[in-house]
Amino acid sequence: MNPLTGAAEEAWISTPALRSPARGQKRSLADALADPQVRLGAGAAALLITAVAAHRDRVSRCEAAAFRAVNGLPSSLYPPAWAAMQLGTLGAAPAAAGVAWLTGDRELAGRLLAGGTSTWALSKVFKQMVRRPRPAALIPGTRVRGREAAGLGYLSGHAGVAIALAAAAFPRLGKAGRAVTLSAAPLVGLTRIYVGAHLPLDVAGGVALGFAVEAALTVSRRPVRDRPRTTTRSG
Repeated sequence: MNPLTGAAEEAWISTPALRSPARGQKRSLADALADPQVRLGAGAAALLITAVAAHRDRVSRCEAAAFRAVNGLPSSLYPPAWAAMQLGTLGAAPAAAGVAWLTGDRELAGRLLAGGTSTWALSKVFKQMVRRPRPAALIPGTRVRGREAAGLGYLSGHAGVAIALAAAAFPRLGKAGRAVTLSAAPLVGLTRIYVGAHLPLDVAGGVALGFAVEAALTVSRRPVRDRPRTTTRSG
């Protein structure tokens, strides 16, 4: 088997559910998502769709209803919600990278640091491009818990960082670690709605950005010999 991007890509491909299907068989969703180019395309497309939908200062009924359902949860949930939010802060990237470094996985440490910090920086760029206000300015009765978030709403940097870190680490984790990651990463976005910092489209945009950044870094690190070759015909 040819190496793609070191041990991370080998882990994806060596997983039975993610191996390339035999000729004549349909490609499953897991097979498709194992390809970083597919993840990059899907993330970029979702990012574009959510950005266009959130560009207006109006909130659809469905989005408002989803926001109120999460934002209206009991205030007693704030302490664990606050703890979960820390998984999507800028500091989570160097912290996760430090853990990977101490365990001897320097390649993963670099991926975590690059993916987390890049996602956080790009989230600031998209905020200025879309310029969607925070929920309190768009939905009356928004419950703001903890310190009120400053700046613009779309997209959620917390959700993006959490997904970028989770996607980078996922191939290296065991069964239990993957189960925890699949639960914790989406929870970060929900907590940002719960505290009144973001609307659902903001979180969806952050998730899309995180996936796109992680996939872009994976593609960029793939050795040239393993990238698809283009052939030219002379006529």
